[in-house]
Amino acid sequence: MSIAVLEARVRALEDLEAIRTLKAHYFLSCDRKDPQAVAACFMPGEVLIDYGAIGVFHHRDELVELFTRMACHEHIVEMHHGVNPCITVADDSHAHGTWGLFYHQINTRERTVTQLGAYYEDDYRKLDGAWKIANTRCVVTSTLVSELSEGLEKIVFAGRRFSPQERA
Repeated sequence: MSIAVLEARVRALEDLEAIRTLKAHYFLSCDRKDPQAVAACFMPGEVLIDYGAIGVFHHRDELVELFTRMACHEHIVEMHHGVNPCITVADDSHAHGTWGLFYHQINTRERTVTQLGAYYEDDYRKLDGAWKIANTRCVVTSTLVSELSEGLEKIVFAGRRFSPQERA
């Protein structure tokens, strides 16, 4: 095996690990309520962030504004678990990945617990030697919303999709 082939294989492995680290950093930044770190995971400028019922955003700052307004509060306790990454590196600066998501939120003010199952479809670009999320789509596959009162848990919704409008 030639040196060039070995170098290409090592570079591909390094790219895969860098993308895994990027997505882990995104999940951790969300859980730590760090809007600047969330923004840094995405390409600057035009992107496509499709989070379904939460919204579609064309710039990372739009997502960060909503994230700050909705999630960056002491009464919102979140946990994002990214699982089963399937990543394909197309070339030195383009890659695609799918990820499973288990999301758990406790809202201590509203006394609700929300669990979501979902998957992400991501496109990645390398910018100045660092991988960034260029486009992403999150598709919710299951939802469980519970209310907590007087030590009891009441299931409000269990199924494929849930939006606040359906709750009313």
